[in-house]
Amino acid sequence: MIYRRFFKFVGLLAALFGLFVHVVSAQNTVHVVTKGDTIYSISRSYKVNQEELMRRNGISDPSKIQIGMRLIIPSAGVSASPAAAASTSEYTVSPNETLYSIARSRGVTLQALRDINGFSKDYVLKAGEKIKIPGAAPVPGAIRMTANTPPASRNEPVQAGTKKASLSVKWPVATKEVLYMNGKLPGVLVSGEKSESIKSLTRGTVIAAGPYRGYGNIAIVEAEGGYLYLYGACETLSVKQGDRIGPGTELGKLGIYPASGKPELVFMVYRNDSPVDPAKAPRAL
Repeated sequence: MIYRRFFKFVGLLAALFGLFVHVVSAQNTVHVVTKGDTIYSISRSYKVNQEELMRRNGISDPSKIQIGMRLIIPSAGVSASPAAAASTSEYTVSPNETLYSIARSRGVTLQALRDINGFSKDYVLKAGEKIKIPGAAPVPGAIRMTANTPPASRNEPVQAGTKKASLSVKWPVATKEVLYMNGKLPGVLVSGEKSESIKSLTRGTVIAAGPYRGYGNIAIVEAEGGYLYLYGACETLSVKQGDRIGPGTELGKLGIYPASGKPELVFMVYRNDSPVDPAKAPRAL
């Protein structure tokens, strides 16, 4: 008798669960993850915002989705079927290239490149690896860069203007003057002493480190909150791609900025591929 009640109860639960799934499916579009799916490709297929897709399904890491997962598609903006796959192209990674340099050279966001390939935040590319490139429009204001031959002609080095930045906040080098760049690049030139230590303002991961024609050596640090900190005109570098660093970590030594012939640090900050005033960017010191 007890067993009969138990199985009847289990059957009732199964029926209720099936009804629940049916109701959810009737009110929301549900996508079952298949091989090759990423948060990016799914969001493009249904024409929805990938952040909203992740929030709706309680996903914090887009690289963790698994085959068979049922994802609820936000109703707003649904106008395409799953078959309407996002256009992609295949790309073979060259030596010394990074996700950041490829994203910039191909005009897509770093997060989009990670999502479409299912890469985690700490993933490091290998030479010869084949990856997918999303068919997206170029990102306004993005710095395009390739690790092998950085295209200085696309972003000509510029000198300082006359507008000064605040000295009341911490800067990567000891300085008596910080001037905004005279041009379209939303950065600053921080005056310093040749060969002095350049310190990271935040904790994060070094996603690019190497020569960038017209800017000497550069180091790019990805910090929490989607921030990218670019430190340029380094004489030498003390970090390499993939290093996890803390605030105050030495990134390198200050060199001579070619455009001015002076020891000036090129410092830029981006968040979600939009420029941020370097004087107002978060500091962790």
